[in-house]
Amino acid sequence: MSDIWTGEKVRLRGVEPGDWEGFRDLARNTVDVRNSDLLEPPRSDEGFRAWTAERAGRPPGGEAFRLVIETLADRAFAGTVTVGETDNRAGRFKTGIAVTRDHRRKGYAAEATELLLTYMFAEQRHHKCEVEIHAFNDAFLALYRKLGFTEEGRLRQHEFLAGDFHDVVLLGITAPEHWSAHPRPSLR
Repeated sequence: MSDIWTGEKVRLRGVEPGDWEGFRDLARNTVDVRNSDLLEPPRSDEGFRAWTAERAGRPPGGEAFRLVIETLADRAFAGTVTVGETDNRAGRFKTGIAVTRDHRRKGYAAEATELLLTYMFAEQRHHKCEVEIHAFNDAFLALYRKLGFTEEGRLRQHEFLAGDFHDVVLLGITAPEHWSAHPRPSLR
């Protein structure tokens, strides 16, 4: 692997001001937003432009960051992957992902997550990645299980969405579990 940010199908890159339409499109479908986050009131196009421009101006990395998933075939905005709630003392971090409807079921989410895990485990010396998935989100649960994440617990009736309380499933993967299925990056 010559570029830690590039896989066979996608590359991870920083947010650019022109990505605002991709972020807007991710936020347009209520079901999609509920699957990955909490539903918020609609934002204007100008609001998306300002929000995206602010993120594009942030320095890379840090305790929490967001990267764009870009397809290699046509350099299209395919979604976003995030790192947050980083605990450097314990070596833990949380991640999340959102993929546009046109780019689902093509392996982009899996590859983007694998690239991110490789960076966090090999370059940032983290030991464990955790995710919190709504229990009704079968697609995300299947994705993370396929990637080697193990269910570690369940927060019962933890989130209020669509007029009811829903469970959140906690999953995690350690660096040794990741390395057992993926090559470490090369120094050459």
